[in-house]
Parts: sequence; structure tokens; C-alpha cells
Amino acid sequence: MRIFSTQKDTIETIVARKQLETKDVSTVVAQIIARVQQQGDQALFQLIEEIDQVTLSSLTVSPGEIDAAVQAVSPELLEVMEQAKENILAFHQKQVQQGFVLTKENGVVMGQRVLPLAKVGVYVPGGTAAYPSTVLMDVLPAKIAGVKKIVMITPTDSQGKVPAAILAAASVAGVDEIYKVGGAHGVAALAYGTETIPKVDKIVGPGNIYVATAKKMVYGEVDIDMIAGPSDVLILADASANPRWLAADLLAQAEHDTLAQAILVTTEAALIEEVQAELDLQLKQLPRKDIAAAALESSGKLILVKDLTEALTIANKIAPEHLELAVADPFALLGQVENAGSVFLGHHTPEVLGDYFAGPNHTLPTEGTARFYSPLSVDDFIKKSSYLYYPEAAMKAAGPAIALFAETEDLIGHARSINVRREGEK
Repeated sequence: MRIFSTQKDTIETIVARKQLETKDVSTVVAQIIARVQQQGDQALFQLIEEIDQVTLSSLTVSPGEIDAAVQAVSPELLEVMEQAKENILAFHQKQVQQGFVLTKENGVVMGQRVLPLAKVGVYVPGGTAAYPSTVLMDVLPAKIAGVKKIVMITPTDSQGKVPAAILAAASVAGVDEIYKVGGAHGVAALAYGTETIPKVDKIVGPGNIYVATAKKMVYGEVDIDMIAGPSDVLILADASANPRWLAADLLAQAEHDTLAQAILVTTEAALIEEVQAELDLQLKQLPRKDIAAAALESSGKLILVKDLTEALTIANKIAPEHLELAVADPFALLGQVENAGSVFLGHHTPEVLGDYFAGPNHTLPTEGTARFYSPLSVDDFIKKSSYLYYPEAAMKAAGPAIALFAETEDLIGHARSINVRREGEK
């Protein structure tokens, strides 16, 4: 991992993100989307065979397949999923918004309605790894919001099967329909609809660069949650931190993929040395050590700062997806955190608690977008509609002001709309 110090490196140098060398996939994704738009299911079967090297006889996951998956996973895992579900529901229930009504003395009534989206598509990554936790995190807030239909898509393994853990999680979460398709073609199917897969109002869920690009391209036809990039963690640590635990947390992030970013910011030079030694030791024991090692070498950072104020300045500029405050008094620093997807307080609250179990959502803004994006929430699955009522007397009283505004903008038809009512029926 690269080592930085504010004594010799500028903050701009320290916080700079590595420019990833990624091929331009826009042309390929645009072609895929066009094929799905034009050919529907036929294009999906062909693309699944071409891209995923899998031949399917049906896109739909049957009730029998879901039942078999529930039977296939261990009772212990099902119980853990149920516990996680309860934690996620308890947290997200607090996010529910209510509409309001405002009544004025002159009889004017106005208000706002909070309405659930009708249909939502949830993308669950698959292929080399299965993420049942994503199912729970992305589906349960939609359930709380009252979404009428939740459609899940996920790629299969090489045998054309969806991992049992994903289907079991979908059963626990209450997904309405599940389809065996992923990639840009799956996103296109949700955005435009096919003979089998319904068109949805919004697509949520993480994916690779093809998925992210497809979501970006179909935005406007449907809504999306965010454009997700590589995952990251920033750990802010003082002398009270345990180097063994810090190394474990950095590696937990690094094993995601070779582009993951793991950063330690600390006031203690000795802690950096101790963490380095622990990383070397623990990395050898990690099954995904090649992936983690590549991530640490590519994007990992060990940053020495003079004090916690300087550490927080760096953290706020990086705007991490996950921020761990591994310090003696984390609550004293919480109010100074301005940009972070989710904050983990103290030595006994590693980021993985949020990944699976605690309750706050793990679908978080990446690539510094925590400056303006928020975690996935119940808010992502609602829309708001305002309404307004004016009785005649109130309309006539407000008429001159409205007409003046309209005439100032040279919109005479707007002014006439109010003036003809002021004149009464003729």
C-alpha cells in the first residue's frame, strides 16, 4: 500500500482518486439495449448465450425453483436472513414520510401526497459471487414504501441456475417475480419491457461497468438509484485502535474486487507499521488473496496526519462510501463528518456489520458521490404529488398578482386564464 504523510504530501495529492483505465463500453451497451428494445425475449436468449455462455429454456424462475432453494440452504442461514430482515425493517420504517394538508383562512387548501412507485426492478449481481444481502437491502425498503410489484433479475451460474442463497433471500424479502438475466441486457429488459419481463418505473442495485453504463443510458425512460463504482472504505484511527482489527477491516474491503479502495488515516506512525505487518500476515490466509492484494497495491493508502482535525478534513474530501471512526471517542467526531455514505462508530463496529445485519442500508454512494448522494432508502421508492384548491373569492383576490407575474414573462395566455375567471361567467 502507498504511504502518504501531510508533512510531505499535499492534501490534494493524498485525496486524488486513481484514474481507472476502463475501456469505453458505451457503444457495446447501446447496441445491446437496441437489440432488446427491438427483439425482446429473443434478444435476451441470444445475449445470455453470447455473453454468459448459458443456454436457457425459460427466463422465469419458477415457484418450484424458489421452494427448492429454500430447502437447500441451511436452517441457520435462513434464521440469520430473518434476523437481518427484522433489523433492516426496523431501521427503514423510521424513514417513512407522511403527506400533509395546509388549510388557509380564505378557504384555500393545498397539500402533498406520498405515493409508492408501481413497479420496481431490483438488479442482484451474480456470476462469480452471490450476494443475498443485496436482495434484502434493496427489496425491503421498497416493501415498506408500498411498491405494488417488485421484479428481481439476476444472472445464473454456468448451469443456468440462480444460487440458492439468492432465491432464499428473495423468498424471505417477498420478491414478486424473478428472472434469469443480468448484464446490460437485463437492465434494458427492465427499462423497456419484453414479452416476459415487465417494464418497471425504477431500477436499483449494483453491477459491473456494463450494468452501470446501461443504467445511465436508460435513465429518463426509467428512474435509477445511482451509478455505482468500485466499493471503498476509509478508516480513521487513533492510538487506541487495534492494528489487527484495522488490517482485517481493510482486507474485508479489498477482497471485493481488484478496484476496491481501502484507506487508513491515522495520527500514529507506529500504527501504520503495525497495520502493514498485519496485512502481510492476514493476506496469506485469505482465499481471495490475489484480488485483495491487487486492490491494496492499486488503490490502497496509508495516510499519516498530525491530528484528528486534519484526518477529518481528508475524510470529508474523499467522501468515502464507508467511514470507520476507530477512535477512543467516535461520537465526539461524528458531528464533524460531512461526507460519508455510512459511518461506523468505535472499535467494535466494523463495516461488515452494515453489509449484512445491523439495519442501515448497504447500497451506498461510491466514488466520492457521498458529497451529494444518499444511501438507498424508502425515499427511493416513493414519489410525491402536490394538490391545490382555491375557492372563487380567493382566486379573484390573488388574480391581479398572478396576472402581473404572467404579463411580466410575456405569457399573456397565462394572464388571460386567470382574468377570464375574475370577469365571471359570460
